[in-house]
Amino acid sequence: MTTRREMPRASRTGPLFAPLRLGALTLPNRVVMAPMTRSRAAGDGTPGLLAPTYYAQRASAGLIISEAAHIDPHGVGYPNTPGIHNERHVAGWRNVIRAVHGEGGRIFLQLWHVGRISHPSVQPDGGAPIAPSPMAAEGELFTASGMRPFVTPRALGIQEIPGVVEQFARAAQLARDAGCDGVDIHAANGYLIDQFLRSGSNCRSDAYGGSVANRARFLLEVVEAVTGVWGPERVGVRLSPLSPYNSMSDSDPMETFTYVGRALHRLGIGYLHIAEPGPGHPMSTPAGCQLLAALRSAFSACFVVDGGRDRVSAEAALAAANADLVALATPFIANPDLVERLARGVPLAVADPKTFYAGGARGYTDYPKYVACAGLPPARSQEWLSKI
Repeated sequence: MTTRREMPRASRTGPLFAPLRLGALTLPNRVVMAPMTRSRAAGDGTPGLLAPTYYAQRASAGLIISEAAHIDPHGVGYPNTPGIHNERHVAGWRNVIRAVHGEGGRIFLQLWHVGRISHPSVQPDGGAPIAPSPMAAEGELFTASGMRPFVTPRALGIQEIPGVVEQFARAAQLARDAGCDGVDIHAANGYLIDQFLRSGSNCRSDAYGGSVANRARFLLEVVEAVTGVWGPERVGVRLSPLSPYNSMSDSDPMETFTYVGRALHRLGIGYLHIAEPGPGHPMSTPAGCQLLAALRSAFSACFVVDGGRDRVSAEAALAAANADLVALATPFIANPDLVERLARGVPLAVADPKTFYAGGARGYTDYPKYVACAGLPPARSQEWLSKI
């Protein structure tokens, strides 16, 4: 008969397990659960019934950043993603947050508007999605009826922009009503704020286009509106300076993003989060490393990096003062007890990509915690546990 044996003893002496003060919050470790779309929300954007379990299972992270939540019906891009723009959404997120707090965790809600990365089929009025400029992204978008080509978006009129800023502020207030510990502004990955920031998607000639200061204006107005709700220390911003995802580019990323970093530092936000995927991504090139160092210098408060790291590389970044927190994404999917596994040096389970957006419990809440089994190698232990 197979029996279980004790896990290796935890080693919490490295920098990854040192506490960190983030405003009024004390994070017990430097491991952040990165925001990850999981497509388990109801059709109206209310977080799914399994979401409280999913997030509570991962509450040992120093900080959880939730999957992105759209701030308005016009900001929806993908099926079954959650929202934060009505009372049903507030009630659903309140259940999630209570579950996380019940396990001793901390969670920031990510605020999201996809801009041009949408389709008329998911727009409330069936019209074109909005963007800073009438420039379509290349490729196709996954919709409820299958893959559809991106369409040319409608450029926001300058008189409309304050209304979108107000949508971010209202979503921030609803997130506060739901009991979140703070909010994360999604300004990365080719969505609406990123579309304003980068010259490859912004050809405006008014106060929101042209110069770096003008292109950054929308982000900074959003940040000021959201910090007006939360106070600056409970607000984070996520950027992806070199990511080409969603047809993004910029003529001078160093100029653009160091300007943004300095401006965000002056606003006193809680953290700056740089989406920095691993080997093969532009941020891993010498130019990317130079930009990351410049951003670290421009924004000297709490600095978060993510992408393709293990315990060794995460602790190297912390030890070299290149980051204060390290965000991990996919490892949290298959390892709800990821912090404990990193501390004990035990193998990590591998997530099944086919279940990332599939809906239901499989690949969402059914990954077990690690328990080593006498007589079986770790991989077999995981297989055995999944059948209990």
